[in-house]
Amino acid sequence: MTGVCPNQQIEGMIARGEITANPAVIDAQVQPASLDLRLGTVAYRVRASFLAGEGRSVADRLTEFEMHRIDITDGAVLEKGCVYLVPLMESLALPDSVTAVANAKSSTGRLDLLTRTITDGGAEFDRVPAGYRGPLYAEICPRSFSVLVRPGMRLNQIRFRQGQAVLSDAELSALHNKSPLVDGPAVIQDGLGFSVDLRLPDTDLVGYRAKPHTGVIDLDRIGEYDPQEYWEEVRTTEGRIILDPGAFYILVSREAVHIPPMYAAEMAPYLAMVGEFRVHYAGFFDPGFGHAAAGGAGSRGVLEVRCHEAPFVLEHGQVVGRLVYEKMAEMPTQLYGAGIASNYQGQGLKLSKHFKAVS
Repeated sequence: MTGVCPNQQIEGMIARGEITANPAVIDAQVQPASLDLRLGTVAYRVRASFLAGEGRSVADRLTEFEMHRIDITDGAVLEKGCVYLVPLMESLALPDSVTAVANAKSSTGRLDLLTRTITDGGAEFDRVPAGYRGPLYAEICPRSFSVLVRPGMRLNQIRFRQGQAVLSDAELSALHNKSPLVDGPAVIQDGLGFSVDLRLPDTDLVGYRAKPHTGVIDLDRIGEYDPQEYWEEVRTTEGRIILDPGAFYILVSREAVHIPPMYAAEMAPYLAMVGEFRVHYAGFFDPGFGHAAAGGAGSRGVLEVRCHEAPFVLEHGQVVGRLVYEKMAEMPTQLYGAGIASNYQGQGLKLSKHFKAVS
């Protein structure tokens, strides 16, 4: 059956031993179209980011790059600017017809916490080939904030698919005509384009910029941190801002996005030619995102933006990324925002769940 595997098929993969874990997978890890992955008990501080490469294991490459190892059983701090490798609790024994792609979870990206999945024999980050049998590892690089982690924390997630699931532009246009995917004209080219909103209603607050010197964030503490200690407000009355090189921003899309129940989507950067910045973390949008909010009127997409070599003027309505839609193999039995802990359904401009609500 072609398409992205929904939650009930993921549960079947667990039952058949195609997904194994120590300790066993818990129900809360299974999302409508993905599986959350859990940190193991040790973090390896490494000299540099690396991929195992064809025919080589991550464990073998660790002997080249390991600086020291940290037992995180009772919690440990991963420091800003350092690179760590953490074995995950989950392993795979994929059928020859199933591939997988991983990504950082929403809250991970909103903390500027670069988290990528690597495999034995891997030549790409976050990509798992059909038939892969072996362990999974998370490469973690805190970019803006040092973080306190513990075993079992879920920083990234993995999606399984059979065959070609991505919608062509023609299929995407037809879907938008049938069930609007954004609350306005759809810009469709290699996916659904989305733009930045720098004219929010009734306010000149348009985003947040990470402060350079802050305290540690304990990833288990939800709604406890004062945003003012970690973020600077970004305000404008002109519909434009200047991005500073090396700075990290939280902004919001102008479009309210809708993911119908039989589809999933992945956020991808637009084109390098649009400027010296990147919508930094691709992310998964589950079936039902924006579907339950306001009768299917959509939810805004939060943009995690990092500027590169040169200052760059970002203007209201500028296209900054695209959503690549994929078909589900079958209807999920659970949808985003429908009876599960969905932190960002119906969102607007919003920091990660670790921060107190901004009044």
